[in-house]
Amino acid sequence: MSKPARLPRDAASVLKLAARSMFDLFSSMSEGMLLVDRAGRVVWINDSYKRFLPALGFARPEDFVGRPVEQVVPNTLMRHVIDTGKPILVDLLTNKAGTFVVSRIPLRDESGEVIGALGMVLFDHPETTLQPLIAKFARLQSDLDEARRELAAQRRTKYTFASFIGSSPAALEVKRQARRAAQTESTVLLLGETGTGKELLAHAIHAASARAAGAFVGVNLAAVPETLLEAEFFGVAPGAYTGAERKGRDGKFKLADRGTLFLDEAGDMPLALQGKLLRVLQEQEVEPLGSNRVIKVDVRVIAATSRDLKALVAEGRFREDLYYRLSVLPIRLPALRERLGDLEALAESLLESIAARTGMPQRELEPSALAALAAHRWPGNIRELRNALEQAAMLTDSARLSAEDFAQVLPAPAAPAGERQPGAPRPLPQLIAELERSSIDSALAATGGNKVSAAKLLGISRATLYEKLAGRK
Repeated sequence: MSKPARLPRDAASVLKLAARSMFDLFSSMSEGMLLVDRAGRVVWINDSYKRFLPALGFARPEDFVGRPVEQVVPNTLMRHVIDTGKPILVDLLTNKAGTFVVSRIPLRDESGEVIGALGMVLFDHPETTLQPLIAKFARLQSDLDEARRELAAQRRTKYTFASFIGSSPAALEVKRQARRAAQTESTVLLLGETGTGKELLAHAIHAASARAAGAFVGVNLAAVPETLLEAEFFGVAPGAYTGAERKGRDGKFKLADRGTLFLDEAGDMPLALQGKLLRVLQEQEVEPLGSNRVIKVDVRVIAATSRDLKALVAEGRFREDLYYRLSVLPIRLPALRERLGDLEALAESLLESIAARTGMPQRELEPSALAALAAHRWPGNIRELRNALEQAAMLTDSARLSAEDFAQVLPAPAAPAGERQPGAPRPLPQLIAELERSSIDSALAATGGNKVSAAKLLGISRATLYEKLAGRK
């Protein structure tokens, strides 16, 4: 009578026995197994795996074995397991042979070095054997794809140069300068009063640039608390501080990699951040908070401000070196009162947008309404104009807006005593003269005082321009 088998006494022998037993079990229970070496070449497949070969395009095992695994098994992650040394215990693999539940395990030698990997097909046809898991996976994948689409849509540009309404000399000059800026990689500084369309123009420059396929990421420096600005810009390493996200968080520079970063209200940037921003602009690299790892980025910066940066530099509130780094290509956007010739086109476009957003009927402007709008100084510019139009549209059921509809929305313009009644429209010749003066002034400002170039922008002869300028004296 033979003695019953006993377990070995030493741990090493026990582990070898367990490993052999587990391998035999996996080999008999799995739907197929393959082995790859350190270089990622297939060195062995079991008999069960051979049934997948015809679907993968191989007639004989010897045509399959010996080749790089990614060439013979589409979508495999065996190379990743070898490179990282980490197993992938349960995963879904889909290729020409079908959809499978697979497991991948790194193989190590006695010193612990990875010398290959073992891949096992646990189930084939999981759509029937693992229907609840597959359905959940499909839903999660669908949700992930939808989230990615929404995020990509949010980071695409909303506007193009066609969105910058206006054909006045000042508007045309701004668009000319912006189109030239779009063809370069230089930093752009957009200057102008609040509500003049700086963010819209930033979107348009990005959309017309070589970076249009990349992300457009904006950050309003006036809206982010100073204590959070550095994290907002540069990101946070995992567990950088108490309360930090476990997986860390990318900063705006990383999100805008290979795209455009729009810095709105740059004049409100605190001094402590200015030096760090200057370094990023010069070196094109960021270091997340709590990390000692430097991340290279490829970002084009467009900055905007309604403040006088030169005055801030003189006061010591804005770094001079950063000012020159930001204002490589400065573009000044004119105030609405400097391009009243665009008022009607702007108002029509805004009324169309208001109707689409609110569901109200589209309103039209009577001549008296245009005269009342032209008489206003518009300190809030186009943003204020939109607000005024929406308020007027909501206060009446009429399809056409008149000067009376704006009486409650806009303050009556000041006028010399006895000249006309408060709130009454000004004479049309007076308004035309003001529009002409405004157009000439904006053309001269856009051309740096060059009268020949200003006349070309205005579409009149040089002699006519000199005549009109002389008539002012």
